[in-house]
Amino acid sequence: MVEYKVGSLFAGVGGICLGFKNAKTKNSKYKLLWANEIDEYACETYRTNFSHQLLEGDIKLVLHPEHATDKTEQKYYQKLHDKILSEPIDILNGGFPCQAFSIAGERKGFEDDRGNLFLNIIDLIEQLGEKFYKPRVLFLENVKNLQAHDNKKTYVHIKQKLEDCGYTVFEKVLNTMDYTDVPQNRERIYIIGLLNENDIKNFEIFKDIESRIKKKDKASRIKDIKKVINYNLAKENATKYYYTKEKYPNYFMSDEEFEKSNKKEKINLNTQIDEMYEFYQCRRGMYVRKNQSGVCPTLTANMGTGGHNVPLIKVNDGIRKLTPKETFKLQGFPIDNGYKLPAVINGRPYPESQLYKQAGNAVSVPVIKMLATDLLELLEKSDMSE
Repeated sequence: MVEYKVGSLFAGVGGICLGFKNAKTKNSKYKLLWANEIDEYACETYRTNFSHQLLEGDIKLVLHPEHATDKTEQKYYQKLHDKILSEPIDILNGGFPCQAFSIAGERKGFEDDRGNLFLNIIDLIEQLGEKFYKPRVLFLENVKNLQAHDNKKTYVHIKQKLEDCGYTVFEKVLNTMDYTDVPQNRERIYIIGLLNENDIKNFEIFKDIESRIKKKDKASRIKDIKKVINYNLAKENATKYYYTKEKYPNYFMSDEEFEKSNKKEKINLNTQIDEMYEFYQCRRGMYVRKNQSGVCPTLTANMGTGGHNVPLIKVNDGIRKLTPKETFKLQGFPIDNGYKLPAVINGRPYPESQLYKQAGNAVSVPVIKMLATDLLELLEKSDMSE
């Protein structure tokens, strides 16, 4: 069994890593060597589910420990630097921070420090190239808006940087709901960079990929939704997720109450959220809308900021928001079937707001697995022809 070595930047809770871990063919698979993540909560979730090396810290300092603020920090980052450059890797993957380019964010791009984090990918490629050789494959994921940001200048800049490193770059926007059984409307751009001439010649992953779209009717979608949503979750056991007039009086307004208010649109969740197996959003507390795609709307990191950013659903006991477990399932994570959410961090309860944020920032695991499997087949084919 051939093993292709993988390193992961901006690993988050490990969605890309899990997709690569689960991808395999009869003759090959991936070996996860290390992952890097800076957020302490995401690191705790990652460690709960993976046993390989997690390099926790700022990637800029991992790559340049000499910029650390004191000797203790410098010593810590020097160890991480030595580990990340301890051996060559075949594949470098990463979902570099997308908030700077996303529609849900402020779209500041490279004016935002999070946008500039992409350049650390280039930095690591060059350092690996100097010590060993450059990764054979780059696999990157980001928001769909990356292509359009700043009149397309941002993506042109990113692609040029990768090409300057010697990579031929391929990209494709895919929607989770089209290619998997996960009922979420999530469009993301997937970027693959290749160095090897045979890999480039044999690359057909995005060719006719639309032929793999799963055409689902309403009944099929409902079947998928039932797999991720617990419609029998009793209110008495999960009060914090349920919406009631006692908790949110402005969301259950009578005609009389609306007339006395200064609101432009009346909200009454009891009448507006009236269908099972549908997903709703309460926009800025001003109006309610049903997602017209028939699946869950795109999950965002804003779910972790509180308020009413988490999609709402009608269940047997009333109206509630999605639970953290359900949001992870809507990204294709096998919750309670191999993937666990932490309950404690540093001796205190793990905040659910962080889990919502992590789910919104995560990738759709089944899409990653599909593409990672295609990549294995490509690498096998190229290696056999050499």
